[in-house]
Amino acid sequence: MAQHTRLETLSAMKTIGLIPVFYHPDIDVVKNIVAACADGGACAIEFTNRGDRAVDVFKQLAAWRDEVRSDLILGVGSICDAPTAALYINAGADFVVGPVLDEETAVVCNARKIPYCPGCGTATEIQQAHRLGVEICKIFPGAQVGGPAFVKAVKGPMPWTELMPTGGVAPTTESLTEWFSAGIVCAGIGSKLITKEILTAKDYATLTQTIKTTIQTIAQIRKNNQ
Repeated sequence: MAQHTRLETLSAMKTIGLIPVFYHPDIDVVKNIVAACADGGACAIEFTNRGDRAVDVFKQLAAWRDEVRSDLILGVGSICDAPTAALYINAGADFVVGPVLDEETAVVCNARKIPYCPGCGTATEIQQAHRLGVEICKIFPGAQVGGPAFVKAVKGPMPWTELMPTGGVAPTTESLTEWFSAGIVCAGIGSKLITKEILTAKDYATLTQTIKTTIQTIAQIRKNNQ
């Protein structure tokens, strides 16, 4: 089961502002990635359901989290249907992220008090997500649906909306400034953060430092926007 309450998870996502997103089939590599992210300050991490039997890798990760790194808030991404969401929730997921808005998935997550962040690309989808109990809507694909300008436009008539783009966000001052100044509450960043170069070299120290720098940049941007 989840190790963190719905409120704890949502609070961490909003406070930190960064959700590292990745998939890898090797559990040892996965452990090193999530440890490096958490050591850098990003304790809420999204493991995507991309590979064959990815849920088996996640089960091992969650068991390790329970025994060794209870500070980790483990989410699962690329969830398109309720049965898959249920598999990961039973395996210990703290939050569920999807590329689409699926009502049955929302119901399953709500029943277990698990945050659900569905992919939305229109104001109508965002409003539908709100009606299903969603707190943070994933903007996906972030760049293709309109980027920071889309976020700013939506928050004009719907200022209560809390958005998390994935896709089109880079861990650079310029990119982060555009997105957070537009009004997002957190950003999901994948291969631009957890790069092929880092994984090939197993340079987890660099990943930790990149995470730290990114979180510090987000904090400074938020301060400047106050």
